[in-house]
Amino acid sequence: MRRHRSSTGILLTAGALLAGALTAATPASAAPAPAPDTAAPATHAVTAAEQRGAAGFWTAERMRGATPLDLLLTPAQARKFRAPQPGGRPTTVAPTAPTAPTAPAAEADSAAEPVLGALAFPQSGGPWSGGGAVVKTSGRVFFTFDGRTASCSGNAVTSQNQSTVITAGHCVKYQGSWHTNWVFVPAYDNGKAPYGQWTATKTLTTPQWQASEDINHDVGAAVVSPLNGQKLTAVTGAQGVQFNGGYNKPMYAFGFPAASPYDGSKLIYCSGNSSKDFLFSQDHSLGCNMTGGSSGGPWFTGFSEASGTGLQVSVNSFGYTFLPNRMFGPYFGNEAQALYNEAQTS
Repeated sequence: MRRHRSSTGILLTAGALLAGALTAATPASAAPAPAPDTAAPATHAVTAAEQRGAAGFWTAERMRGATPLDLLLTPAQARKFRAPQPGGRPTTVAPTAPTAPTAPAAEADSAAEPVLGALAFPQSGGPWSGGGAVVKTSGRVFFTFDGRTASCSGNAVTSQNQSTVITAGHCVKYQGSWHTNWVFVPAYDNGKAPYGQWTATKTLTTPQWQASEDINHDVGAAVVSPLNGQKLTAVTGAQGVQFNGGYNKPMYAFGFPAASPYDGSKLIYCSGNSSKDFLFSQDHSLGCNMTGGSSGGPWFTGFSEASGTGLQVSVNSFGYTFLPNRMFGPYFGNEAQALYNEAQTS
């Protein structure tokens, strides 16, 4: 989210997303976390006809040409929202290994041999060369917004339905409209979909994002349909997830930024010791220069570079106009937990 002439709204632009403008248990055993006392998530069912349309919509050219959905937010806008209040019981769901019998050879090879010497901690932004599970669980999200093609990022998580993707709220709904032609492309590779395009049957967001686009609750999810007779996380594996886990921890953030200096073709990561935003949002904060298209990518605590697995505790969401190279992500509290429960049991 770099500086833009405009200072309001979410715009489809080739400008950057974050550098300066507010920018395992087995799936069957992933029981729902205890339902927190919070409002029900907002949901949108995708019709069978819409799913068929989305399945044939995303050609390699359209994926390469999709522009990032850019979130612009002023400090005054951030100040008016109320942050989630930590205090719920910490809840953790473990990562899940893939169970499908086969996988594309190129991706299997790259995931099997981590190149740990190329990694750095902290890292303000660079290509992920460590391999591991995150290569397959992370992916690009493509959709149509206001008649235009757009992109975000997302991540597959352990779930009862083996079909749940977590992303940002603005990557599923904005300005009163749910995005259409929504697909998740794990391990996206420059127009290629080595593990297929997974079409949403339902998209979801928090009631706070639904009601007022509250940046502190900028969390979304999607349930995707089976592909070639298999469910998503049986093919890709799944990351763990944690709610009410606290602040000020080492974090790894991933995404597919598509605005300069990035082009959306590679999985990018940032890492470092996170902090709590003391200015306005009370969200997680991390030094990171990822740009447009990285929205919705996962933040992990307890992340292992060797295995590429961790516990997802946030998503790439926004930055401030006056604070370049700093990423912020919503706290996964009771509201995010309720969203996850609704998605994974759909």
